[in-house]
Amino acid sequence: MYAFKRIPLYALALAIFAFASCESEDPVAENEEEVITDVTLSFTEINASGAPVGTKFSFKASDPQGIELGSAPTIETVRLIKGKIYKMEITVFNSIAKEDITSEILAEGDEHQFYFLGTAFVGSPLLSIAYGDANGQLIGLTTKITVAASPGFNNALMRVILRHDLNKGFAGATNPNFQNYEQAGGESDLDINFPLVIN
Repeated sequence: MYAFKRIPLYALALAIFAFASCESEDPVAENEEEVITDVTLSFTEINASGAPVGTKFSFKASDPQGIELGSAPTIETVRLIKGKIYKMEITVFNSIAKEDITSEILAEGDEHQFYFLGTAFVGSPLLSIAYGDANGQLIGLTTKITVAASPGFNNALMRVILRHDLNKGFAGATNPNFQNYEQAGGESDLDINFPLVIN
């Protein structure tokens, strides 16, 4: 007859604790991305020296589930006037958590940057754009937009992309129309097309 050795109680408890610890740490939870439900593009006409000469007006994209998560965001058509210069300001909001994400993007400006692509900026572009953030930061919450004086067409798409954790020192990354933005690394928090009409 075989004699079974008794396992000390403290050893058994230690083994159970170690197993439970491994189980609770595996798998490692990933950080959830910020939910963006509302993006507003606000325009103010400015003169050549940058002083405002018009009343601010806005266009909005929204989805109550999150613009990147919902199936059909509501996107207003951006309408601008040929030959005009505008200051464009972007505000970003999470209506689910009642959270203003714009302030977070500004506070973490070294980790975030907007890029502006789409048919509005290619070929004979309807728009040209330059970063206009305070203190020379390259974020894109504030930009200067110039509308073509004699556009060859009057409608296009204005694609707005928000990247985070990118390498801002990457060659070309300082260009707001950087086509190869993904090469600078990071991930997209937002990627949305606004219809654009020039009057």
